[in-house]
Amino acid sequence: MTQPTTTLHSKARSLRNTMTDAEQTLWRHIRGRQLESYKFRRQAPIGSYIVDFVCFEKRLVLEVDGGQHAENEPYDDKRSKWLESQGFKVLRFWNNEVLQDIEAVKEVILQRLVS
Repeated sequence: MTQPTTTLHSKARSLRNTMTDAEQTLWRHIRGRQLESYKFRRQAPIGSYIVDFVCFEKRLVLEVDGGQHAENEPYDDKRSKWLESQGFKVLRFWNNEVLQDIEAVKEVILQRLVS
């Protein structure tokens, strides 16, 4: 099911205003080209999906998952496969990883950016 572009952009804007604590934490550490000068966008539409964070230059998508991931796993898998078919690499992190060890999360992201 494809959503009209205006609806998708409106939903993305809404999601930017209601980010989870983990998403806000990660955003504070990757915004403004803080990781080796790579630019990330938050809650960005790609195709008919909205991703948590994306670096278009490196075609890297970052997803921050909470407890709802288990019930959304089939959808998330389908989404990740589609993104990968479009040339994106998807990195997933649990909320607790971001909140409890942001430096380790940043290191994983940085390794992927420079590889």
